[in-house]
Amino acid sequence: MVSVPEIWEEVAVTENIIELKGLTRRYGSFTAVDSLDLAIEKGEIFGLLGPNGAGKSTTILMMLGLTEPDGGTVRVCGFDPVSDPVEVKRRVGYLPEEVGFYDDLTGMENLTYTARLNGFSANDARAKAEELIQRVGLTGEAGKKTGKYSRGMRQRLGLADVLIKDPEVIILDEPTLGIDPAGVREFLELIVGLSREQKITVLFSSHHLHQVQQVCDRVGIFVKGKLLAVGDVQSLAAQLFSGEGRPAGSERKDYSLDDIYFRYFEGGVDHE
Repeated sequence: MVSVPEIWEEVAVTENIIELKGLTRRYGSFTAVDSLDLAIEKGEIFGLLGPNGAGKSTTILMMLGLTEPDGGTVRVCGFDPVSDPVEVKRRVGYLPEEVGFYDDLTGMENLTYTARLNGFSANDARAKAEELIQRVGLTGEAGKKTGKYSRGMRQRLGLADVLIKDPEVIILDEPTLGIDPAGVREFLELIVGLSREQKITVLFSSHHLHQVQQVCDRVGIFVKGKLLAVGDVQSLAAQLFSGEGRPAGSERKDYSLDDIYFRYFEGGVDHE
């Protein structure tokens, strides 16, 4: 017999923390996001994989309440970003492609400033900044001005910055662009560790095939404003390659994400 606490624990594990239904955004006659339905579970790392211009960033802006949809609904942590943008911002950390800091301040000073803006006392802000600097692997660079940081260091500092408010969700929009391969690997390992240890939900938006494949529990194939399919590699293959006229019993069982990617992006996007 299952006790009540166990039932509630199971429900919490499987609840959707992001829900998009019929989400649509147009710019004049151009439809950037077309009737998007998507549910992301609490604690998972979800990859939104598509070429530049597919509508990924527009979708993210609607999740954050920075762009209003022309149709459909958005719920993030149970709140509507249009009517409750402040509640969404309290619960969601956003790391854009380009992270902005005060370049004449050190990494520690930038983080302390952000902590103060989030209501921490001076002492608590310093302690929080020191904790996060260590967590993202920048302890030796904390006293360096951020104007001297490499792109990889800035992204790590940006991740520390969004973690200050202990978010339930982190949204990463092309976070590894311009980072060297070793830095990319370390950054992705950091993301996975944070998600697993703290049960943070991560939305990882990228056009980099193998990065998404390495870290994500599920992947959504996003092309020209439409979500073509969602799942792991095998379920994506079943959805995307079915009905192509093969004789019964001859279906391939060894599809990779490369097959899926280049079949639906027409080989027009570089990958790592």
